[in-house]
Amino acid sequence: MLLRVAPFLFVLLWSTGFIASKIGADYAEPFTFLTVRFALVLALLIPWAVVTGIEWPTTSAAWQAAITGFLIHTVYLAGVLWALRADMPAGIVAIIVSTQPILTAVLAGPLLGEWPSRRHWLGLGLGLCGVLLVLGPKLSLQTATGTFGTVALVSVFAALLGMTLGTLNQKRHGISGDLLAVTICHYIAAFLTAAVAAFATEKMSVSWTAEFLLATAWLVIVLSIGAILLLMVMIRSSAVSRVTSLFYLVPATTAVMAAAMFDEQLSYLQIAGITLVMAAVFVIRPMAGRT
Repeated sequence: MLLRVAPFLFVLLWSTGFIASKIGADYAEPFTFLTVRFALVLALLIPWAVVTGIEWPTTSAAWQAAITGFLIHTVYLAGVLWALRADMPAGIVAIIVSTQPILTAVLAGPLLGEWPSRRHWLGLGLGLCGVLLVLGPKLSLQTATGTFGTVALVSVFAALLGMTLGTLNQKRHGISGDLLAVTICHYIAAFLTAAVAAFATEKMSVSWTAEFLLATAWLVIVLSIGAILLLMVMIRSSAVSRVTSLFYLVPATTAVMAAAMFDEQLSYLQIAGITLVMAAVFVIRPMAGRT
C-alpha cells in the first residue's frame, strides 16, 4: 500500500519544498540555512533511532550513505539556493533541475546497467516538452526582465548533477540496511559539509522570525524526513530511472499549487503541458502488473 501511494505523496510534498525554501532563504544565507535545517533533522532522527534500536550500517555502507547525503542534500539544495541568490529566475531553475530524469537515464546505463528502452526515451521526451510548456510563459517573462551570470549557472547545474549522482549512488550502494540508519548517515554528512561551507564563506547570521521558523519546520519534518524517506523507499523498490521520472511532475504540480494559493491563472498551453507531463510519467512508469 505504501508503494502505491508513495509516488503521489512524494510529488505533493516535494513540490512544496521550493516555496518553503524561498521563504526561509530570506532570513539566512544558503549554507547557514542548510546547517540549521540539517541540525534539526538530526535532533529528531537520532533520538528516534536510539529509542527504536535500529541496526547501524557497516563502515563501508555508512561511507557510501555519507556520499549520497552530501550529493542529494548539500550539493543539490545549496546549488538551488545559490542560483536563486544569484538572481536566476525561479522558472529557469525549475526547468534545469527538472531535466534530471534525462541525465539519470543517460548515466544509469553505464553506471547501473539500467539501459533505457525506446518507451522510456519517448516518455522522457514527452516530459521535457510538458515542463517547457508549463514554465515557458514564466521563463520568457523573467528572462526579459532580468539577467544572471556564471555563478547562477554553475550553481544550478551543480544542483542538477548532485541530485542525479546522489540518486544513482544510493541505488548502487545504499539499498540495504535500515532506511532510518542510512538517512541519518546522509544527514550527518550533509550537516558537516554545510557547516564547514557556512563557516568558511558566510557570516552565519539568522533572523529568527516566525516565517523562518515555520518554513524551517516544514522543510525539516515534511521534506527532509517525510519526502526523503519516501524517495529512499521508492529507489529501493524500483528502477532508479523510473523513480526519478517523478521529478517531471514537480514543476507542473507547483504551478497548480501557485494557481490555487496566489490566484495565478494557468493558460491553455500550460494546462496542455501539465497533461503531457502526466502522460510522460505514465509512459515511463507502467501501472502495477505491467512490464
